[in-house]
Amino acid sequence: MKAPAKTKTRVVMKFGGTSVANIERIRAVAQRVKREVDAGNEVAVVVSAMSGTTNQLVAWCGELSPLYDAREYDVVVASGEQVTCGLLAIALQTIGVNARSWLGWQIPVESDDAHGKARITRIRTEDMIARFAQGQVAVVAGFQGVGQDNRVTTLGRGGSDTSAVALAAALKADRCDIFTDVDGVYTTDPRIVAKARKLDKISYEEMLEMASVGAKVLQIRSVEMAMKHGVRLQVLSSFEDKPGTLVVDEDEIMEQELVSGIAYSRDEAKITLLKVADRPGVAASIFGPLADANINVDMIVQNVSESGDTTDMTFTVSKADFERAKQVIEGQRNQVQFAGMIADSNVVKVSVIGVGMRSHAGIAQRMFKALAEKGINIQVISTSEIKISVLVAEEYTELAVRALHTAYGLDAA
Repeated sequence: MKAPAKTKTRVVMKFGGTSVANIERIRAVAQRVKREVDAGNEVAVVVSAMSGTTNQLVAWCGELSPLYDAREYDVVVASGEQVTCGLLAIALQTIGVNARSWLGWQIPVESDDAHGKARITRIRTEDMIARFAQGQVAVVAGFQGVGQDNRVTTLGRGGSDTSAVALAAALKADRCDIFTDVDGVYTTDPRIVAKARKLDKISYEEMLEMASVGAKVLQIRSVEMAMKHGVRLQVLSSFEDKPGTLVVDEDEIMEQELVSGIAYSRDEAKITLLKVADRPGVAASIFGPLADANINVDMIVQNVSESGDTTDMTFTVSKADFERAKQVIEGQRNQVQFAGMIADSNVVKVSVIGVGMRSHAGIAQRMFKALAEKGINIQVISTSEIKISVLVAEEYTELAVRALHTAYGLDAA
């Protein structure tokens, strides 16, 4: 059946776990959805599991078996979103809105078979668009799809954001509204810096960098997908009626700030290998086994000795992978032949982010000066085109973030 042509504004609304944490909040979400419907828009709603539900389901799986079948794990954890989308559909029907629930396999949201961390390959939207023409709201279970083996898959933690953006791209929606417990994207964490400012707009690239270094507002895969497909994202509060932050193409931002934000990540651990032989292939013998163990390495610094015979190799991994990474490296001791290993999990990565860096000099110098004035020692430095990241001792997190926020003129008046 050929889908009807789009004539109305089409909106995808996504509500996270805190937004649907109980029946009262689900009713509030239904009223917000009704406002979009009453405005004459075609609406698809993507929901997460009720707050705390997924953690409980994951814990039950682990309690039964630490080595559980990932396919059955997906069946269990996907049930949280199934409950929420059914409840929201009932809440909408109760206030006179024509609505039905859709599970991942019913749309279907087709994915690969990587259970627990599946990637969406295609979304078939013909039936849903036909229902739009009949004035029906689609209430979609986020976080889930169906694999090539015809079994339920899940997209990994935070996957409902990815579901929403992917659905918006497939539906050619005019925008995708992400409702959460914050009212937008800020220049930094308002809990640390009271003078943090909410941004009216931020570019995809900046949001991607902020998500990658600790900002929890949007899941990184969802931002990647939005940038790839040109989906206009809007981050809004579920609990307050106020403007949010638009995540858009850089060209839509008339006056681009030099620096848009300061982000930080406590999920870092540092490993230094001392006196590694400086010869071809040594880096591969270190980082190859880590990759084979699915351990992602982030910042890497190499310091060659004065003699040129040996080098010290420093790199970071996530704290979740810290112990496994040390075991993998110890297993390579005979091949790599390093003199010693220093491991430190009491570190934090602090990043300065802004597309304005492309056309301005002195950004790094200002960062280093601001940290030096506060007596904060920099352990590792890494850069990209629009980001400078440093690794510092964890106890300096708040001091470093505040100092940099002020140094780049981001404090609210």
